[in-house]
Amino acid sequence: MLDKRLLKNLDYVIIAVVVLLTTISFFVIASASPESPYYHVKRQGVWVALGLVLFVLTLSIDYHDLAHYTKYLYYINLVLLASVFIFGREAKGAQRWLRVGSLELQPSELAKLIIIITLADLLSKRASSIRSIRDLLPVFIHVGLPMLLILKQPDLGTSLVFIGLLLGMLFVAGIKWQYLAGLCGLGGALAPMLFYLLEPYQRKRILVVFNPYIDPTGDGYNVIQSMIAIGSGRVWGKGWFAGTQNRLGFLPEQHTDFIFSVIGEELGFVRAAGILLLYFILIYRGIRVAMKARDDFGALIATGVVIMFTFHILVNVGMTIGIMPVTGIPLPFMSYGGSSYLSNMMALGLLLNVYMRRQKILF
Repeated sequence: MLDKRLLKNLDYVIIAVVVLLTTISFFVIASASPESPYYHVKRQGVWVALGLVLFVLTLSIDYHDLAHYTKYLYYINLVLLASVFIFGREAKGAQRWLRVGSLELQPSELAKLIIIITLADLLSKRASSIRSIRDLLPVFIHVGLPMLLILKQPDLGTSLVFIGLLLGMLFVAGIKWQYLAGLCGLGGALAPMLFYLLEPYQRKRILVVFNPYIDPTGDGYNVIQSMIAIGSGRVWGKGWFAGTQNRLGFLPEQHTDFIFSVIGEELGFVRAAGILLLYFILIYRGIRVAMKARDDFGALIATGVVIMFTFHILVNVGMTIGIMPVTGIPLPFMSYGGSSYLSNMMALGLLLNVYMRRQKILF
């Protein structure tokens, strides 16, 4: 049970933003499902209800207590990711989902939260003793093992989130900027070689960022249709349930990966910018939580959550307007999908958990 004095410390601006985004998402998902407009809305309603339960549970546990179980969380994470290759369901060339009863869940979504918690604990204990690149080796292994399992699925988008988490949390932990600059330089130098290690379809998705018309009926199709949809929305949009690219089925995956394309077409530039403003407020308030955290562990948890949200928003919106490769990264609190919504609600619970306990309460 939560103490009422703790509830007074909640950031209700963040809560209001998420409520607004979730409410808008129901209308967008309904419009993005022309064949059965309420099927996905009803299912998303179930996920929202479950997400609310997980949010309250995550909020109820003192985040300091999580530090005692990071070892177990990390091993559970590896087991879940490995079990996908044995018990997982394959779809569209990827094996990412586990069936739990009548529900299908994606362990890689939970893996991001577990890495945020366990990496925050590791860095809060080790950051002061890191004096060379060699001292960073345990940190690289810690992040690298689950990341390799996710790459094997394959899921390039989620694995890139891990890189963002690693670099961002290392920076906030106080690691020398020379080390981070060296890592970025090394990554840039290895990029051409790593490019040719990717699957052919992954290489094509990167190339179409520079010119989607090199494959207009294949990998470039999604980007071209998305840009047409967003551009045709102009200033005020075509109106709810009136987007032709969306309703006539030209847009691919319009209720999941390309939901921002529906927003751009039907709501127009002004309202789409308003939704992006809500995301900006969420990120800004999240940074504020990290700055006001009571300890390094809390600050690093909040940082990880903010990085995760920011990465998802930038990549998802970026791919719909043709400046990012097409990946399976959903738009937080907006895209249809159970695993992503549940993980986002737990991440929100972690963020507000840190803010709620930023002050000591005397009993």
